[in-house]
Amino acid sequence: MPVRHCFMAKEGKRLKESRSLVDAEKLYQLEEAVELLSKLPKAKFDESVDLAVSLGVDPRKAEENVRGTVALPHGIGKSVRVAAFCKGDKAKEAEAAGADFVGADDLVSKIQGGWLDFDKAVATPDCMGLVGKIGKVLGPRGLMPNPKVGTVTFDIGDAVKALKAGQVEFRVEKAGIVHAGVGRVSFGEDKLKDNISAFTEALVRAKPKSSKGIYLKAFHLSTTMGPGLSLDPAPFRRL
Repeated sequence: MPVRHCFMAKEGKRLKESRSLVDAEKLYQLEEAVELLSKLPKAKFDESVDLAVSLGVDPRKAEENVRGTVALPHGIGKSVRVAAFCKGDKAKEAEAAGADFVGADDLVSKIQGGWLDFDKAVATPDCMGLVGKIGKVLGPRGLMPNPKVGTVTFDIGDAVKALKAGQVEFRVEKAGIVHAGVGRVSFGEDKLKDNISAFTEALVRAKPKSSKGIYLKAFHLSTTMGPGLSLDPAPFRRL
């Protein structure tokens, strides 16, 4: 019988060095964590910094399906391409606010043809009938405009500006975890702390009245190519 060899992917030198600097058993204070992230060996690109928060909710219950938006004080460190579904004067307003793609029937037809070269979408209420035609395309990708998070509105200019400035939308997953990008490694310690604090405050404001016990259960901070750090949740629970 031939011998089968199993090969495991070799851990890169940079990641190995990064892991050696992180204590996997420790609950880091926010100040310690962002300071350590800035000292870890750098990748060849400006890595994003991501936050995962485990919530004490049951997402199967409609009243505990936590979601919302937050404008991070320092943005997310990347350009956001916005598609705006609107007509007439509202189309001009969206263009003036910086929307990358503006249209109605033409934009819907383009998407039906397979085009999806944008990151966020907004729409005026009178265009939602049109947008509904491509709901099965936008929905699974998290691109469907929604009045609950301010992306279906007649104040289309303000909605576009908020998204271009780095407004983050969040929604709890089935496992009770919320993920969000909170910046880039290049932001430095102070900007990352500001963004993380702002995001956590938004989560606290979104706490369902029916949620019992501990709401903010655990925090996990990581970079695109680096190891994760567990944060001490106690200071966040005092917000």
